[in-house]
Amino acid sequence: MANRKQLVAIVGRPNVGKSTLFNTLAGKRIAIVDDTPGVTRDRIYTDITWLNREFTIIDTGGIEPDSEDIIALQMRRQAELAIETADVIVFMTDGREGITAADEEVAHMLRKSNKPIVLAVNKIDAPKFEDNAYDFFTLGLGEPVTISASQRLGLGDLMDRVVSHFPPLEDFESEEQENKIIHIAVVGKPNVGKSSIVNAILGIERSIVSSIPGTTRDSIDTYFTKNGQDYCIIDTAGLRRKRAIEDKTIERYSVIRSLAAVRRADVVLIVVDASEELSEQDVKIAGYAHEEGKASILVVNKWDLIEKDTHTMNEFKRRLKAELAFMSYVPMLFVSAKTKQRLNKLFDEVNRVYEQTTRRVTTGVLNDCISEAVMVKEPPSDKGRRLKIYYATQVAAAPPTFVLFVNDKDAMHFSYQRYLENFFRKYFGLDATPIRLILRNRNSDQ
Repeated sequence: MANRKQLVAIVGRPNVGKSTLFNTLAGKRIAIVDDTPGVTRDRIYTDITWLNREFTIIDTGGIEPDSEDIIALQMRRQAELAIETADVIVFMTDGREGITAADEEVAHMLRKSNKPIVLAVNKIDAPKFEDNAYDFFTLGLGEPVTISASQRLGLGDLMDRVVSHFPPLEDFESEEQENKIIHIAVVGKPNVGKSSIVNAILGIERSIVSSIPGTTRDSIDTYFTKNGQDYCIIDTAGLRRKRAIEDKTIERYSVIRSLAAVRRADVVLIVVDASEELSEQDVKIAGYAHEEGKASILVVNKWDLIEKDTHTMNEFKRRLKAELAFMSYVPMLFVSAKTKQRLNKLFDEVNRVYEQTTRRVTTGVLNDCISEAVMVKEPPSDKGRRLKIYYATQVAAAPPTFVLFVNDKDAMHFSYQRYLENFFRKYFGLDATPIRLILRNRNSDQ
């Protein structure tokens, strides 16, 4: 899909300046930079924007092709995973040191990937070093881009080259207008039944199902059509607590892909285990979807394992709502992937929340709603100055986002903002999607 946030991996042998480039592009010191080879052992990622294209860059540990050291082997495996899943690869080399045997080995690995490669020759911060770049043509990866990551030289040319390999934006826009594919990310802790739910929905063994946590190492996209509607369902790796992820395992990269799947989804299925208490990690996963403004459905799996009476489901709902109070709008569905109980209702809910999160309200109707809300409950005053709401407009969908122009946004008490949000939900039937209210002082850019 052309709208999918592109993934750019920075790879190369140790100590060529990968982390320095990453930090410079990110605009802050995220990765550890040190003169000692091998400092960056785990991939680190951040989102950046260039030429109105937002994408994710990943800093990887240095590749040492001939080393048998266990840490070096783990770092190589992580870099290989980055290469496998990246859309574009930036191959970093050291222009002062020149081509090494390790550079040639890495170049050979990259050529086999059949991915777009941008060759960056780093540490070219003076004219006397520029001729060194010509030697790198022998790697067979095209014309090198000379840069100095530490001095911020040549980075515009480098990013232009990277973005040139992205799909054009208009490709997605025309595709979406024709197909309107609903993207569904299935997320949750390991072993809650995400892949089993996906397989039950699809009716095929599309994802490997195992009782061993962590079987799904990467996000898996499957396109299908149901009742005339096109969908893409994204099965993701289980998200464990950060401190439970060993520093040198491939699972760290799985987390990156899972969180990226949430960002590119239209609807998120947050899967939890009915036979377990809602954990801190369940709440964090739900919170991530909420912060991203994603319409979500809480899917309570393994409902067949629960001993029930007439009050069991309501008691579960009450307890879950209390623990997920920050997203009280989220609908809940109690299912069993094993018996397929209530799975037939899942797509009715997906379609409902998708329709709500993409809904647009005309300015006239929106301001009628504001007038009615103010009549029902007068805005608060602060130190004798009463809040006035002049008008409102919707500026975005997915989630519905409304800008309210007021006389003094500091006079808006959080309780009144919550009142307005709830009023909007009832007035427009937006009970199953996050919505956002943005305050602006009239005649001000603040």
